[in-house]
Amino acid sequence: MKNIKYALLAAVLVGFTACKSEDDFIDSPEPEVTLPALTAGSADFSNYVAIGASFTAGYTDSGLFIAGQEDSFPNTLAKQFANAGGGVFTQPLMNDNYGGLIAGGSPIISPLTGERLFAERLVFGGAGPVPLQSVNPAAMSTTDFVLNNPTGPFNNLGVPGAKSYHLLAPGFGSLANFPAAANPYAIRLTGLTPNASILDLAVDQAPTFFTLSEIGGNDVLGYAVSGGDGSDLITPLPTFDAALNGIIARLTSNGTNNVKGVVGNVPNITSLSHFTTVPYNPIPLNTANAALLNGAYAQYNGGLQVALANNLITADEAAARTIMFEVSTTNTMVLIDENLTDLSGLGLPSYRPSTSTDLFVLPLSTLIPDGYGTQIPLADKWVLTPEEQAEIATATMNYNTSIKAATDANPNLALVDLNDILDQATTTGIIFDEYDLNTELVFGGLVSLDGVHLTSRGYALMANAFLDAIDTNFGSNFRASGNVAKATDYGVNHSPLLP
Repeated sequence: MKNIKYALLAAVLVGFTACKSEDDFIDSPEPEVTLPALTAGSADFSNYVAIGASFTAGYTDSGLFIAGQEDSFPNTLAKQFANAGGGVFTQPLMNDNYGGLIAGGSPIISPLTGERLFAERLVFGGAGPVPLQSVNPAAMSTTDFVLNNPTGPFNNLGVPGAKSYHLLAPGFGSLANFPAAANPYAIRLTGLTPNASILDLAVDQAPTFFTLSEIGGNDVLGYAVSGGDGSDLITPLPTFDAALNGIIARLTSNGTNNVKGVVGNVPNITSLSHFTTVPYNPIPLNTANAALLNGAYAQYNGGLQVALANNLITADEAAARTIMFEVSTTNTMVLIDENLTDLSGLGLPSYRPSTSTDLFVLPLSTLIPDGYGTQIPLADKWVLTPEEQAEIATATMNYNTSIKAATDANPNLALVDLNDILDQATTTGIIFDEYDLNTELVFGGLVSLDGVHLTSRGYALMANAFLDAIDTNFGSNFRASGNVAKATDYGVNHSPLLP
């Protein structure tokens, strides 16, 4: 390639030296490319309604805020739809760009942990994600879901945290049901009809076109981010199927039975950076610390030999459970694994070293320096074992089978394979205009600082995938006519100084 480049440069220089006057320099403008006029095909975008969860809302960097909402994939779609007969697209904008929520003028404190819930968004702190207030102490949410909710109706009905069945649940947006059975983001949507379901709010607008995205995502995500500890269970498939089919039936039967829509399936969430950033062997130890830890676990290791001698465990399990540290920068961590043989009769806990098949949730990264994984064995909430990962994978596969069956059965529905898109981003990266996006935290460009939700550029890529599906299924030509999102118009990082 270098030889070709230099040969071309030499040819250019020869051409310049052969010129004798300014008349020889004649501008040769690039030929103009005429794109075809945009057509909507068989779709009617005049009243577009988006229903879904956090991706639909524009949630990013662990928060919902104005700048993120403006770059939500439905809002990006609506801008292109406006060129093909689309109408006004209204979103329930937050009050500021801080990303948090308050109630009655005060932060919301968890009664279980004493920690603040719905805190402000994350920002890049130079080495990694940090809370906004650590960089901008004056940042404090003014979005109060008790005192200052906006007035609908809203075209964007994305509710961060909503599971599939929540979208059909009456009272999910009722303040009277908070915190037991209501979501504050849903409370901001319901207005004068607090008992209306999110689906009711959508259907009551008589949409001519809709998107239903990431339905099923939170049905497995809650289990995953809690390390599969049982505090947030995976939604059973029959419950998911009933919700999916109920939502589709009502959205596609707006009198004419010709309402069109696009449905996005569930990505393999364990490939997101929230679960892949913390390595299984992040512990650096010197001679003294390694010796101290080995001494602390010597009695446990001795107990394993007693269990082996009494045929309570196999030699392979004894070896897999033995905990040994060394002078190294890549020591493994100690975790509690309920899948191990119960040796509590010998007074032994279910400890084992971490392996490359385990996944760890992103918040653990800040606790490792405090002794988590060494002096403090990791509780279930910090790790997804292979068995727990298999549960998530099975549920995701089953949800996506149901989604594909529902879209295949209805000619007015198109499918966007978000699972395949994320798989590409994880394995090879995805080219979006001049950018190569992948799922690496902070620097990959696709996934935001919380390791789960997308960046603005990631949501723009998602919007284009929906436009491609619309072109393929409904005869429009958004891609061919150039009516798609451009990567350079969407960033990957939000300033901590946003007001």
